[in-house]
Amino acid sequence: MARSPSKRAPRTRKVLIASDHAGIELKAAIQKSLPEWDWEDLGPINGNRVDYPDFAEKLARRVSDGDVPRGILICGSGIGMSIAANKIRGIRAAAVENPVAARLAREHNDTNVLCLGSRFVAPEYGAEIAKVWLETPFSGDDRHRTRVEKIERLETKSK
Repeated sequence: MARSPSKRAPRTRKVLIASDHAGIELKAAIQKSLPEWDWEDLGPINGNRVDYPDFAEKLARRVSDGDVPRGILICGSGIGMSIAANKIRGIRAAAVENPVAARLAREHNDTNVLCLGSRFVAPEYGAEIAKVWLETPFSGDDRHRTRVEKIERLETKSK
């Protein structure tokens, strides 16, 4: 079920995080660098090869269901995770490579899933991007709210 865009940052500090095998190191670095957040790691737990859509679906369904307001997904490029997560109703996932894009993804698009590419973002920089994204609220401006509502309506239109 899609949730309406909110003007405030989430009340909870709980954040879901998951990756594929390529994102293990970046996932660990983000959690270690941001201990003020309550992380729930959905896996994987080692570097054995896995398929990113499985982890994208697992995290995105929990966010979509309202269990947790936001999540972070990591794969080699961030693109595959973003594509897979965006297939789940109510998810607005963005593949981001810098703090400015992270801020704008939250302020303008009320994204609820951040996707990072471990092959493009160093662990320290990934933690900085995640921090900006987690701390930025949706602006709530009418123009942005209207656009997010239009995105949500796209999910209910038939082919």
